[in-house]
Amino acid sequence: MTPGLRSRGDEEEWNNKNNLACGYDYVNKLALNNSSKDWSIGLLKVVSWLVLFMAGTVFGLLVSAHFSRYVSDSSYQLFFPPNLYTADCDTVSCSNLRGFVNPKKLIHQMTDEELFWRASMVPKKMEYPFKRVPKVAFMFLTKGPLPFAPLWDRFFKGHEEFFSVYVHAMPNYKLNASVTSAFYGRQIPSQAVEWGSISLADAEKRLLANALLDFSNERFVLLSESCIPVYDFTTVYKYLTQSVDSFADSYDDPSRYGRGRYSRHMWPDIKLYQWRKGSQWFELNRESAVNIISDTKYYTIFRKYCKPSCYPDEHYIPTYLNMFYGSLNSNRSVTWVDWSRGGPHPAMFGASDVTEDFIRTIRNNGTICTYNSSPTSLCYLFARKFAPSALEPLLNLTSTVLKF
Repeated sequence: MTPGLRSRGDEEEWNNKNNLACGYDYVNKLALNNSSKDWSIGLLKVVSWLVLFMAGTVFGLLVSAHFSRYVSDSSYQLFFPPNLYTADCDTVSCSNLRGFVNPKKLIHQMTDEELFWRASMVPKKMEYPFKRVPKVAFMFLTKGPLPFAPLWDRFFKGHEEFFSVYVHAMPNYKLNASVTSAFYGRQIPSQAVEWGSISLADAEKRLLANALLDFSNERFVLLSESCIPVYDFTTVYKYLTQSVDSFADSYDDPSRYGRGRYSRHMWPDIKLYQWRKGSQWFELNRESAVNIISDTKYYTIFRKYCKPSCYPDEHYIPTYLNMFYGSLNSNRSVTWVDWSRGGPHPAMFGASDVTEDFIRTIRNNGTICTYNSSPTSLCYLFARKFAPSALEPLLNLTSTVLKF
């Protein structure tokens, strides 16, 4: 065969080898290109993921910081409303223990719902991390002035460690008391009250809840602007703090003024045989007070069905205690009142009625009651209903029969 010339078969073989080599080159180039492309895409994905991760992290931190600050501020303001606790803040923190367990300022912006929730908290740990001296909370429910404030100030004098004062007046009334008075700065945020309506029960619960914020308050007595003490502070304090029972009037009245006020719409939650009546002027221990301000179900029933002719203030607490906490209650009041003259209101006493004999008559009126399961003639610690004119004669008796 002539050199340089290839047979047809050789040429085909050469072409095949040449095409195969070219194919390898193409495949290698394609693989290289694909590898480079995959690496670039992978790098792009990694960079994109890192960018998204960093952006998400920054966003999450910002949202978390905002939410934490919101939750922290909301929780803090609910547990420690600024206007309520600021006076107790030290230079380091406004959440110190002293300000929490014994708030000095009573002004706050809590709604009743928030207030009742806050006041319903009960410590599970029985030992107190501070020196706790049991106090009596004197809660005054009034439309306006307190004509007997000077008498009460004499009663309280020298016993500041053992009592606290709370005043619920009409919202537009500002109590005027000197800085040396036990009533100074003791007016709580209030709402309008109408006689014979559920708003009276609202005011009672509002007073109880504000008083419960002070963990040292152990006993809670409801008083009006026409109430007076008929014993000295030491006698009253020992009588209340050493009692195992509360003193809330609660009895079955079969007349139209008792059972006649029951609404059949209250059944089956409140049955007629559970229905009770009693004086509005109660005295409660801390456990009973917490139970009352924590109740929603039965209070709602009273709000809905106990209309003005029903007088919720005479039935809600007596009925509720009878249904669930009768064992904590003595079923009597410690506030004396004279209903002998008849009518919808008790007798009113003025200057001419106030004598030493009259005070002794209130103390020893022939009533025998039970105190810590034993009979006693000391049944009443307070009395009503006194006119403002009775103030001067009463002040004249503080050094003699009243002894304060």
